[in-house]
Amino acid sequence: MQAALDTNLLVYAEGIAFAAEDAVKAERVRALLRSLPPDEVAVPVQVLGELYRVLVGKAKWSSRKARDAVALWQDLYPPVDTTAAAMTAALELAGDHRVSIWDAVVLAAAAEAGCRMVLSEDFRSGFIWRGVTAVNPLAAVQHPLLSALLASGS
Repeated sequence: MQAALDTNLLVYAEGIAFAAEDAVKAERVRALLRSLPPDEVAVPVQVLGELYRVLVGKAKWSSRKARDAVALWQDLYPPVDTTAAAMTAALELAGDHRVSIWDAVVLAAAAEAGCRMVLSEDFRSGFIWRGVTAVNPLAAVQHPLLSALLASGS
């Protein structure tokens, strides 16, 4: 796997807008997801849980509709489990680098799965931990790792 997706990208892809610029971000994320080679992308289980929470809690979707959305993402990209080892590593990451525990779980699960990057707005772009680079796919300048991944899918 080359890339793991973070929750904010799936929220945008679902068309959830909490601010005016979110509609623009949604279109950019959808275009990005269409361009990524699907066999190089994974979604951490933590992300699926967070997506459900946002859809039901903040977006006020029905439980059924949110479950269907989560199931679709699981069908599109292989889920990456959170193991006990990933949780232990996440605790270390959160403590050492002042990363929220839930973001740390996403990054630790991606590292354990052998991902090269996590696509997210939540980390400082370019942050590297255990060989995984945080890449903001909505940044004005595209990160070289993301450029290479997109080129491999064409």
